[in-house]
Amino acid sequence: MSQPIAGPLHGFKGAIMKDIRKGQKSAAGRRAPPAPAGKRATLPRALSKLGFCSRTQAEELVRAGRVSVDGHIATSLETWVDVETAAIAVDGRRVTAEKRVYLMLNKPRGLVTTRHDPQGRPTVYDCLAGLDHTHLSPVGRLDKASEGLLLFTNDTEFAQALLDPETHVAKTYHVQVDRHVDVAALDALTAGVRHDGEFLRARRAHLLREGGRNAWLEIELEEGRNRQIRRMLEALDIACLRLLRVSIGNLALGDLEKGAVRPLTEAEVADLRRLAGKTAL
Repeated sequence: MSQPIAGPLHGFKGAIMKDIRKGQKSAAGRRAPPAPAGKRATLPRALSKLGFCSRTQAEELVRAGRVSVDGHIATSLETWVDVETAAIAVDGRRVTAEKRVYLMLNKPRGLVTTRHDPQGRPTVYDCLAGLDHTHLSPVGRLDKASEGLLLFTNDTEFAQALLDPETHVAKTYHVQVDRHVDVAALDALTAGVRHDGEFLRARRAHLLREGGRNAWLEIELEEGRNRQIRRMLEALDIACLRLLRVSIGNLALGDLEKGAVRPLTEAEVADLRRLAGKTAL
């Protein structure tokens, strides 16, 4: 029976295996480097932070090879750049930080919340005529039949923070319904109802006033799912006749005329940031 090889060759083999195990241990201990601090961000987020477009739109631009950094096309979504110093261009045109704009519109009924409508219907952007709204986007949506407070901004992170249900920024609506509403119905709205398999609830609901055959309710939501109030009322066999958003957080529609636009004050923007937990934005 052959014996194990001893001597110099055996010692050499042992040294090799020791180095391999040491290398494996070292590699196992390494982790992906943390995201760079400061003003650095991934390329899609940098475009979003500069106010050029949303992060999703930026990802599409990068994948299409339309974005360059310091003169070189960048197609990786993981490309890190310095937002303040990198020369970022889209289709050859330099992207620079835009002044942040925050507007409020009293949306009239009958307008769709989109920039371009395939059916040719009037849109909320018709109310921004005369303003440079190239990079302004609505913060959330109001459907065609709904009215009231609608925000526009080129500050995408601010918009995302306001829309995130985790921030619990309240949106308040005045709603006209086709009947008198009893306490049981109001309690059902805050307890929650099911519509098409989805659980929907209001943070608060109370009666404002009653007329001969209808009533006005005030309903407060923490999140704005698609047609949420209309669907909740439908689940209770109540028809919504009119729906008007009157406030977002502490920002009230006030006496702004229908179809009119005004900029938010610095104090109003700061307060919304505070409510969304994004004071450092």
